Amino acid sequence: MHEYVEMANWFGWKAPHEPVVVDSLPSPNFMVKGRPQVSFSTNNYLGIATSPRMKAAAIRGIEAHGVGNSDSRLLGGNLALYSELERKLARSNGKSHGILFATGYLANIGALSTLPRVSRIARAFGFLSSRDYSYAYFSDQYNHISIREGLILSRTRKYRYRHLDLDHLEKLLRRSTETSKIIVSDGVFSQDGDIAPLPDLLRLAERYDALVYIDDAHGTGVLGASGGGGVLEHFKVASDRLIYMGTLSKAYGSIGGFIVAHGLITEGLRMSSPAYGFTATLPPDQAMVISTAIDVVRDEPERRLRLWNNQRYFVKRMTELNYRLVATQTPIVPIWLGDEAKTHKLALAVRKEGIHVDAVTFPAVPMKSARLRIQLNAGHRSEDIDHLVDVLKRHQHLAEPARHVVPTNGSRSPAPQPAL
Repeated sequence: MHEYVEMANWFGWKAPHEPVVVDSLPSPNFMVKGRPQVSFSTNNYLGIATSPRMKAAAIRGIEAHGVGNSDSRLLGGNLALYSELERKLARSNGKSHGILFATGYLANIGALSTLPRVSRIARAFGFLSSRDYSYAYFSDQYNHISIREGLILSRTRKYRYRHLDLDHLEKLLRRSTETSKIIVSDGVFSQDGDIAPLPDLLRLAERYDALVYIDDAHGTGVLGASGGGGVLEHFKVASDRLIYMGTLSKAYGSIGGFIVAHGLITEGLRMSSPAYGFTATLPPDQAMVISTAIDVVRDEPERRLRLWNNQRYFVKRMTELNYRLVATQTPIVPIWLGDEAKTHKLALAVRKEGIHVDAVTFPAVPMKSARLRIQLNAGHRSEDIDHLVDVLKRHQHLAEPARHVVPTNGSRSPAPQPAL
């Protein structure tokens, strides 16, 4: 407790960050203290969280099963609809098997902490392997915190490679003496908006007999011809070496996470992961909502068309201004400021105009690499985008000299060393 008192005194007994209290949720329009706002920071990319089809599915689920599931699926809570949803998620992502988790964060922590330790459970039943197996993770330095936490909990050898630096990754793979290697990467990097080079990662995995674990939280439902396969569909790749993780709280507008992979992987996780077996699972109505969301993404392609039209329009408008964009590949288009104080000042100026944006600073990104994270949405009108660009234009004195796309590999922080 003493250290907490010291920290409170240092911060003046004021929280370093106080989240905005909202009256309604963005779709992307919402209310804050009775004032209408337009969000350019919501993960509800397709606006389906408020879709009539989604609401109807939730009502059906509540009427059939109540408002929650109090039991683990390994005990009395394994409704048939969960297995049906897992199969549907697997099919939509080109895999044979799937496993659901209560949140995307839990999916990463549960899977990554467990994958190297499944055999420990098996040995308790008398299993003896024919040889000694050792594991190592190879993780992009800008991976999501849930990945990094999962790796720590695994108590397995960990290496970090420079962001998107395939040469550095290959050097680490080549030097590794572990028998079982797992490359781990975001599909779309949440604070940068760039896309992992999945075909290249798979080529390295083939060369060094590794698995590839992809966290596609911001690609699921967004990338690819139909949205169903995310970054897998975007690159048109398939491999038994792939372990694909996605979230259900972003483009799919609900809650939860999932992993689809070879059945040996998913069933090993099902029997061994505490994050699956020692907690309650999704409320039944949300499982029904997610199943409907998969159908909505497939049946209503106009939502994704509007999203990508808005993304392209915003990027085009931003070329007129003196701002540097971190990436322009996805609906996440961060505006680089670098300086934390300038970033907060610009975010406040934008919010005063009825537009909600997020100022992203340390520890979400390295020091001196602050940015506004702009997230485009299917529900944005061209007038909303024009309004945002107009506000940014009036404050572009805060921007660094123009260079419209910022390189994202190795330019913002010291090169990390392999983590033991």
